[in-house]
Amino acid sequence: MPIMDHFSLIAPYYDRAIPFQNAEPLLTHVSPEPGHRLLDVGGGTGRVAQGFVGRVAQVCVLDPSVGMLAQSRRKGICITQGESEWLPFGAEVFDRIIVIDAFHHLLDQKAAARELMRVLACGGRLVIEEPDIAHWGVRLVAVAEKLLLMRSHFCPPRAIQAVFQGLGARARVARQGHTAWVIVDKGWEMARTIGPRGDKG
Repeated sequence: MPIMDHFSLIAPYYDRAIPFQNAEPLLTHVSPEPGHRLLDVGGGTGRVAQGFVGRVAQVCVLDPSVGMLAQSRRKGICITQGESEWLPFGAEVFDRIIVIDAFHHLLDQKAAARELMRVLACGGRLVIEEPDIAHWGVRLVAVAEKLLLMRSHFCPPRAIQAVFQGLGARARVARQGHTAWVIVDKGWEMARTIGPRGDKG
């Protein structure tokens, strides 16, 4: 069963079953401003994105799952169906991008990283929040998702950081409990190195 079917099946119950619990540290890392345009990649039901409504000028959720996006629409959030490996947006559209508990679901994480950098505005920030695979409880979750035939690939936070540093971005890691954040800042110099579809040129 493809990942989209898994999430469409549980979409009506997702917010209650898995409530978002890291709002304050996420806000600190994202540092949103009123004029920002924010994209939530893999944002599903909009459970995280809704916390930015009113804090920024525009909030958009991108997700491959029609069922999950239907829940975002009910919250009044702008939605776009698509894959993070091929984002349906122009270059440098968003000032802030968040990927919450979703990076491990991406089929091609390096391609997605290039796309995230492409659509992120110069001077913008990307925040990836992931369960820290160094914790045994997270390792059990990783095994369970494999058994459910989900396309999960959990990476250590430092490995995710290295991917973005390889693209020329400034990236750092923060941790709290079993959660890790990779905070990526796109400098102005990256406008010259990231091409129209993420190619370095």
